[in-house]
Amino acid sequence: MRKMMYSLIGMCFLAVSLSAVAQSGDPMKQDQMKQDNMNDNMAKAVSVSGKVSADGKMFTSDKDNKMWTVSNPEAVKGHEGHHVTINARIDAAKNQIDITSVKVAKSEMRDTMKKDEMQH
Repeated sequence: MRKMMYSLIGMCFLAVSLSAVAQSGDPMKQDQMKQDNMNDNMAKAVSVSGKVSADGKMFTSDKDNKMWTVSNPEAVKGHEGHHVTINARIDAAKNQIDITSVKVAKSEMRDTMKKDEMQH
């Protein structure tokens, strides 16, 4: 009698487990699909040289003259109209960049230094 009771309980657990797996599908496949979707939606991080527009809302790449909308113009505050090198995440689908850091380009620094020397 005991063996039959344990067998019945074991079969119940097995049935419940199989039912749960059948309803959820392959969990490994679902995790991979979620990861793929996240990677597709994530913006690609790059380092690019170019010019910030006068209002700081656009950035034009030196490489291909492509114009990007700056999603966080406060990141380029003080660099409006300057030639800079930025680190940013690019969202090609939205034609936007999210700037993470800005450095004044070397050519821009030389020009600024020459102007300062001429004024003194």
